[in-house]
Amino acid sequence: MYRVFEALDELVTIVEEARGVPMTSGCVVPRGDVLELLDDVRDAIPQELDDAQDVLDHRDEVVTKAQTEADKSVAEARSEAERTLAEARAEAEQLLAEAREQADHMLSDARGQAEQTVTAGRREYEDYVSRAQSEADRMVQAGRAAYEQSVHEGKAEQARLVTDTEVAQAASNEAKRIVEEANEEAERLRSECDAYVDSRLADFEDLLGRTLRTVGKGRQQLRSPMGAPFDYEEWQPSAGAN
Repeated sequence: MYRVFEALDELVTIVEEARGVPMTSGCVVPRGDVLELLDDVRDAIPQELDDAQDVLDHRDEVVTKAQTEADKSVAEARSEAERTLAEARAEAEQLLAEAREQADHMLSDARGQAEQTVTAGRREYEDYVSRAQSEADRMVQAGRAAYEQSVHEGKAEQARLVTDTEVAQAASNEAKRIVEEANEEAERLRSECDAYVDSRLADFEDLLGRTLRTVGKGRQQLRSPMGAPFDYEEWQPSAGAN
């Protein structure tokens, strides 16, 4: 191919340097030199064409081989991807099953703890109410007894000192004072008992609320495909509710 280009360059040089024909655009070139260069080009071109055809044939072979290798690589990559995807799906299903099992177990524990807390709270509430009622009844009975005793003593004193109006009035006033004090004491104890019971019920209500929120959150996590890990510390009873 180099010889073809060299011969063509020499032909161009000969034509450029050829003597021109007057009054025309033609020129006079050495026939022998031009024919010799044309023979060189003709002799060189077939060999170069054969070499070019060999290159083209080799290119087709390389392209075919590369296409075959590419198809094989694509098939292997596709098979590997399908296998990896199947393994990932199996692992995800296993993790999901384990997460659901753990969530069910934790929800069961939470329900058991909630039921136990509710039962203990109800028992404690009933005990407080019973003791408060007994204490209130006792104070009322004590007040009534003191009142009756004061009235009896007042009547006896009034009968004994029927002529002494001031003494009778003082006894009556003292009796009323004792009765009022007894009633006030009974009312105070009842108010303190009610306040204590109300405080315990408020703690119990707060515990029930947090328990219900925890159960709701666990149910919501069960509905999600891959829920976040359950926060067990969140539903633990607080120190004030024990």
